[in-house]
This record gives sequence, structure tokens and C-alpha cells, in this order.
Amino acid sequence: MLKTQDLSYWYQNANQPLFKNVNLEFEEGESYAILGHSGTGKTTFLSLIAGLDTPKDGAILLQDQSLKKIGLTNYRRKHVAIVFQAYNLFTYMSPLNNLLTAMAITESKHAGDREYATQVLRDLGIGEDLITRNVQHLSGGQQQRVAIARTMVCDARLVVADEPTGNLDEDNTQAVITQFQSIAHDQKKCVVIVTHELDVAAMCDHQYRLENRQFTKLA
Repeated sequence: MLKTQDLSYWYQNANQPLFKNVNLEFEEGESYAILGHSGTGKTTFLSLIAGLDTPKDGAILLQDQSLKKIGLTNYRRKHVAIVFQAYNLFTYMSPLNNLLTAMAITESKHAGDREYATQVLRDLGIGEDLITRNVQHLSGGQQQRVAIARTMVCDARLVVADEPTGNLDEDNTQAVITQFQSIAHDQKKCVVIVTHELDVAAMCDHQYRLENRQFTKLA
């Protein structure tokens, strides 16, 4: 589905690249974890495959078509769903309206379907008393589940998540990763998670470590 070809990235005036000549492939129906210490470039890599930044060298291909040809704006709107560590929800909206807005922006096949959006929230444990409440009144774990629900109602084939369990306790961490696995296996989407937690990575189908500017496959 998605692959990188000799992908390289470096910061201006930096002595060395963050990573160089990276060749990886990501498939639908599978989950992937990217491990690495802070500063190794794993979040930058996630930004590249999410279309939020452009590589200094090499290419990223979706179904053998370069992101440059697809267009980054079109790619982000139609093909990628992002779960940010800070959630990035519309804080003045309810969970339901957050989903409906995302469905409209991405031109989802479910756009405008309040019943569908409500059911997705219910399935993730967001009860009736919370669905129409301002998201600022939800706990961190609840907001994270709303952010995940937002990826589920869009038609994006690629779901990327930056440290999605960084602010969660053990029970919520388990629940969140289980949901990501469901998105990959049941919805047949490609899920890529950046994490520094070995136990989180172990729950994914494939694990890579970014170290010394190269990716190493662990499992």
C-alpha cells in the first residue's frame, strides 16, 4: 500500500541526517510500531508518511504513485487519519460534532450520518451522557477515544498515531492499542504507531526501531 524509497531527511545546517536511504513497506490490515529514543527522528518520519512534511531526498509512494503527484493536501484529506498525542480535537465541540466535522472535511462516505458517528462513539465507550458534552469536560482517556473514533469514521486507508498512549494509564493503554488493532484487522486499514514503550510495540503486528539513522526490523 505505502512504501518509502531511499527516504532521507535532515535539518538545515545539521551535520548528519536524521535517517538516510530508508526503504520500508506498509500494508493494509496490518499494524506497525516504530520505536526509538527521543530525537532519533521517529516523529519526523511519521510526519513525512502523513504528508505533513516533505523528505529532503527519496520518495513516498501510495499504491506506486508518489505523494507529490497525488498532492499533499489531497493526500491528507482523503488518505490519512492522524491521532496526535495532544488529541487536537475541536475543543468547542462535542464528541459527536467532532466526528461529523471530520466526516464532512474528508468527504467520507458516511458524511452527515449522525447515527453512524454515534454508534462508533458508543462502541468506544463514549456513553450517551458524553456524546453531546463539550470535549473539554472529558477525561484524557475519553478524549483519546474520541480522537480514535475520528479516524474510524473517515475513509482514510492509513492511520498514524504519535505516542497515542503517552498520557494514559495501563488499563487505558491496553484499550487504546486494542482499538488500533481492530482498526487494522477489522477495517483493513494500515496503522502506524510511534512509541517509546516496548509493551505497546509488542502488541502491534510489526516492530521497527529507528537508531543510528537506520530502521531495523525487530519482528
